[in-house]
Order: sequence, then structure tokens, then C-alpha cells
Amino acid sequence: MITTGARIGALIGISVLLLGAAGIYLVRNSLGAPVPSRAGPAGTDPAGLLGAPHIVFRSAALGTDYGRLAVVAVTDPGGPRAVLDVDCERVYVTATAGTCVAARRGIPPRYALVRLDDQLRPVAEQELAGLPSRARMSRDGTLAATTTFVTGHSYAGSSFSTETVIWRGAQRIGNLEEFRTTVDGRPLTAINRNFWGVTFADDGDTFYATAAVGGQTWLVRGSLSERTLTGLRQNVECPSLSPDGRAIAYKKRLSSTGTPVWRIAVLDLASGTETMIADERSVDDQVEWLDDDHLLYAISRPGDEATVTDVWVTPADGSGMPRIAIPEAGSPAVVRGGTR
Repeated sequence: MITTGARIGALIGISVLLLGAAGIYLVRNSLGAPVPSRAGPAGTDPAGLLGAPHIVFRSAALGTDYGRLAVVAVTDPGGPRAVLDVDCERVYVTATAGTCVAARRGIPPRYALVRLDDQLRPVAEQELAGLPSRARMSRDGTLAATTTFVTGHSYAGSSFSTETVIWRGAQRIGNLEEFRTTVDGRPLTAINRNFWGVTFADDGDTFYATAAVGGQTWLVRGSLSERTLTGLRQNVECPSLSPDGRAIAYKKRLSSTGTPVWRIAVLDLASGTETMIADERSVDDQVEWLDDDHLLYAISRPGDEATVTDVWVTPADGSGMPRIAIPEAGSPAVVRGGTR
């Protein structure tokens, strides 16, 4: 005979299970489609992926593939991936070349700029100073930019120093601290100034970057031929120019004290209109454009903040909802067009 107390206990147990299931459902669907917990299977032949539009990224899948270069099809970013035997902390590639900022384990650890060919094979290497942070290339593959932390390891505080260098192949064009910088019509000459997060225009001369002094940051436009940087907008970090050159996506700093909060915003260069994307989480990454209308960026997975990131995709016009594009991934670079 089932007692009244037993019936009540059973009902409570069932209610707890239902509420727990509903909670999981809400968490998985609060940002749109259900979140895949694991990446697609590895082992795919990279040649087939490299011959069509694809995305190259740093694998964040725990295990033997962690930190290695990986490739997925643009048409199926969450699907099968090819993993290469190349380790990178940050990566960026084009149809003709790639830049991998790598760590060389040891005491003390060393860091290197590894240049890749059109099949993502290492072809040259040279030493870098500091912990890798950002890497970018011009679309034609002739120019590259690397940012490393000479001291510190995060943009969240004020006690860090960066070194951002622009390269043409093995030639070092210059450290951005050597460029003449003007903000609000005045020279920016503070000893503690820092620069990071370069993105290149298609003219071979113009680029955009972040300039900072203390807790203040600016979007700056640079000229390689004139070796100048000019301030355009405050509270901007890690710009990324759209494929059509009409807009710049960046991290907009919303808090000036305490733990930084960064939201992704998109600036229309012609009108000066700024649009916040729908994702309201804080994002500490340099955005990549999937196409002229969608953004890719990495966010740490809750509970695995120190190790696992996922690459999310969100419309650039502020509409829609964010969703995971590539699970267990970071540092995405989209290769558009046909064969490499």
C-alpha cells in the first residue's frame, strides 16, 4: 500500500526532475538554437576543405588536438573538421598565406611568428617577444600584424605592456609605438601608451588599430607610408574591417572602473552610425567577419573559462540572436572565394 507521504514524495521528485529538465532546456535555448557540446569529428582530409570556402581556427577541444590548427567548411562550421599538426596560440590566414603565433614550451617559454603557406604548412619562423595576443593579415596575404604582451596577460587591467609589429613577409615594417600618433588634434606621446588589434584595408597602406593610455582607448586609423596613427573614436578596442570595407566591428568598453565589460558594436564608416549587436555578454576577442552581414567571435565556455572557447555567430545589424557556429574553437579566420 502506498502511503500519502510516499505519494507526495514521488510527486515532489517528479516535479524536481521536470523543473531541472526545463532549466536545461531554457539555458540551451536562451540564445537561439540548442548549443552543441562537442565539436564535429576530426580526421577529415584537409585538402578537400581547403579547396572551397572554409574557416581556419585554433582547436579548443580538450585532448591531443587542443591548440592545433583546424579547418571546417563555411557551409558546415559545426561539422567534420580537419586537424593539422601545427600548434598556434593565435592564427590568421588568407587564400595565399597564414600567420601563426606559437608558443615554444620550456623554461622560460619562447614565442614565435610562424609563417604558413597556402596549404597551412610552416615555411619560416622567427622569435617574438611576449605572450601572444592578436594576429591579423591583409586580404592579399602580403601584410601581417602581431600583438604580444611584453608584460601582463590581459587587457582587463592597466598593468600591461604590448608590442604590436607590422610585417611584410620576414621584413619588420615597424612597431606601432614608433609611429606618430595624434588623438583629438594632440600628439599621443605618453610613455605608457600601448597599441593592439590591427585590421588592414585593401589598399596596402591603410589599417586600423587600438591605441591606449591608462584606462583610455581609441580607434585609430594608420598609414604605413606616412607612419602615422590618427584617433577616430574613444572606448574602442580590437577593430575588424568588414570584407566590403564599409564597416568596422569592435569591442566597446562599457565600464571604466572595476572588471571591464566589452560589448561588440559595429560602426558604419560612411554615416558614423554605431550599432550594438544582439549578444549582451562581455566579449574579449577580435571579431572576424563571416561575411558582410555576420560576425564570428570566441567566448569562454562557462565552467571551462581557462581552457575551452566556442566560436559564436551573430548578425552585424543588431537583429537575430547569437548561436554557436564552431564548438570548441577560437581565433577563427574565414577564407572566402574559391580554391586556395
